[in-house]
Amino acid sequence: MEAKAKAISVRIAPRKVRLVVDLIRGKSIGDAYAILRSTAKGASKPVEKLLKSAVANAEHNYQLDQANLFIKEVMVGEGRTYKRMQPHSQGRAFAILKRTSHIYITVAEKE
Repeated sequence: MEAKAKAISVRIAPRKVRLVVDLIRGKSIGDAYAILRSTAKGASKPVEKLLKSAVANAEHNYQLDQANLFIKEVMVGEGRTYKRMQPHSQGRAFAILKRTSHIYITVAEKE
């Protein structure tokens, strides 16, 4: 049995989120929480919040025990890119691309 959670349009670039997500892939839930709390990256807070949501889904919807859960799958996809303009000299404007991420977490029970 497995439970899923997703966060859509998180305002952090996918490249930065993947750095954090790669640290917890395949780990048990307790280890993942410890890693996320000790990681000094901005993406660790949304990933931890999403992990809590996936664990809550597993406990509430499927009556799974948190002690037996591990992170089966974590994916980070690219969301929409917001395009902003920054003024520069002589009437020119430079584009700023503000990227977003879609994060998906699947937790499953150890067998």
